[in-house]
Amino acid sequence: MIKKAGGFAAACTLAAALSACSGDGANQGASSRAPVVSATASSSASLPSSPSAAPTVAPSPTVSPSASPEATATGEAVAKNYKMNKNYDIVPVDKASGNDKVVLLTFDDGPKDEKTLAPILDTLDKHHAKAIFFVNGYRVKAHPELLQEIDKRGHIVGNHSYDHIQLGKEKADKIKEQIGKVQQIVEATIGKKPVFFRPPNASANADVHKIAADNGLLFMTWSNGSLDWTMSGTKIKDKPQAIIDNVLKQLHPGSNILMHELSWTGEALDRLLTTLEDKGYAFVDPDAIQTTS
Repeated sequence: MIKKAGGFAAACTLAAALSACSGDGANQGASSRAPVVSATASSSASLPSSPSAAPTVAPSPTVSPSASPEATATGEAVAKNYKMNKNYDIVPVDKASGNDKVVLLTFDDGPKDEKTLAPILDTLDKHHAKAIFFVNGYRVKAHPELLQEIDKRGHIVGNHSYDHIQLGKEKADKIKEQIGKVQQIVEATIGKKPVFFRPPNASANADVHKIAADNGLLFMTWSNGSLDWTMSGTKIKDKPQAIIDNVLKQLHPGSNILMHELSWTGEALDRLLTTLEDKGYAFVDPDAIQTTS
């Protein structure tokens, strides 16, 4: 079983989107100086144009401002002080008083293996950071205990389709099955349904958007791609540093950072989060993001 924090040593451009999260198919994703942001904080700035690594897809529904607290996985109430904009950035509901110098941490394609997941979870614990783990149903079926550990550590589980297929190429019935089965298996495993949805490869059509909404899911891709998924089989000498460099090149307030459950991502994470903290960024608690209109 995965141990508690500290129990382990810290062990999508459009063209890139077509390969993002596709490393595996269904038959083959010290204390902190920057607290997790779950309530409004001082500071405000206009958002720059996002140097997004994500492709353009149909826009997500607008989310109306409301900061009413809702219970989290731990039973604590977190005010919904953040929302997602049309660029998939995470921004304050109250622009006058909300802290916009934040990032959202997300990890796709799991849960794969204790060896790749544990270093990521331990580093997030070290930095008091919460993340969304977008999971595939077939992986949850194989490793329910890993999903339970993600939930136990206080992170949010998102829907990433059952078999990691390009949903934008599918008909409505297939899309319903792929999204619905993940809702079911996640609820059966941890007692709650996902409220965030990210399609594999950012592949979507009108049916994907509608079916996600019908399941109470907030559709998102990303606005800052680490490109960690492109590094399998490459001759990059320092993959962890390449990940850090990729994120920093695209860094902007509200960055919705796409990463994966990969060994080199786990190796990069501590340095990446430390660098973000040094630059004055805080980590948004996914529970503080509005998911309903």
